[in-house]
Amino acid sequence: MSEDYLWDGTGEPDAEVQRLETLLGRFRLPHETMELPAFAGMRRRRRMRWALWVPGFVAATAIIAIVTVVRVSHQRSTPVETSEPGWTVEPLAGAPRIGSKVMANSGRAATLIVGQALETDRRSRANISISSTGEIQVDPDSKVRLVASTSVRKWLALDRGTIHAMIWAPPGRFVVDTPSAVAVDLGCAYTLHVDESGAGLLETTFGWVGFRLDGRESLVPAGAVCMIRPHIGPGTPYFEDASQMLREALAKLDFDPGTAEQRSSELTVVLSRAGRRDALTLWHLLSRVDESERSRVYDRLALLVPPPPHVTRAGVLRLDQQMLDLWWNKLDLGDMSLWRAWEHSWPEDK
Repeated sequence: MSEDYLWDGTGEPDAEVQRLETLLGRFRLPHETMELPAFAGMRRRRRMRWALWVPGFVAATAIIAIVTVVRVSHQRSTPVETSEPGWTVEPLAGAPRIGSKVMANSGRAATLIVGQALETDRRSRANISISSTGEIQVDPDSKVRLVASTSVRKWLALDRGTIHAMIWAPPGRFVVDTPSAVAVDLGCAYTLHVDESGAGLLETTFGWVGFRLDGRESLVPAGAVCMIRPHIGPGTPYFEDASQMLREALAKLDFDPGTAEQRSSELTVVLSRAGRRDALTLWHLLSRVDESERSRVYDRLALLVPPPPHVTRAGVLRLDQQMLDLWWNKLDLGDMSLWRAWEHSWPEDK
């Protein structure tokens, strides 16, 4: 990007700067010159000067903010990874094990380093603390492995069992690998369970969690649930209060091959049972159902949450990403631009 663009609008603009200009555009002042009366009292002139000075200060602050964001964005694009110390493990009950070393429930902490596994039996639990990142509680009958710990990413693998994560690190920095999908937090709290077969379930209680396998993505906001299956990846997320019939039909759509007629029948159940809150599910289904069925999903979603301006039926049916993102933003589940800004933080697909 040419820095001249930041000062006089010349040169090649940066995409991030243009996005911020669009977001800040609604605060732009009109260009007309303010005409002052020929004579006014001293107090009124002071108020006028203050009124003229404040917008200029706000505009200057906005420019500084844009420059800062652009520089930080460019720095993020080429991060320097540095190894960090292991994670602190505190036994909460029973005798958790790190490798072959048994931890007594004495309150004394140990360190989990890259390559090591933490295991709990049916009577033990443990808590993992990660400096400036968060905490993970490991339930009984669980096994987790520390895959990587750098200044750029903290990477844990959940082979089996259940963890409860509370993450306050910047979005995209904490990753959990499972046998079925990769989970990336976006500043959140969640519970993740994986059984012996590798199948699992994620429940988000705060923020967002993203799931991915081979390009198949699910965004799971607070209050929502998402199932995962080996070789298939994440299912379609739904809110916990969704009807039982909708959840059962959705599971078949996600994980049972079935015939075209069977899948169409299950989709009919989902669409007929979907309410306003189930727009989360329908938005994901737009890109998951057969092309011949996509218009049915569009019609139901448009009835529940009318698409915003510039989002057309034709564009959605061809899965135009920008239109889909604009429609997501109308669901009141968070700003999709935050997710897009952190997509580069995804690890490679499995």
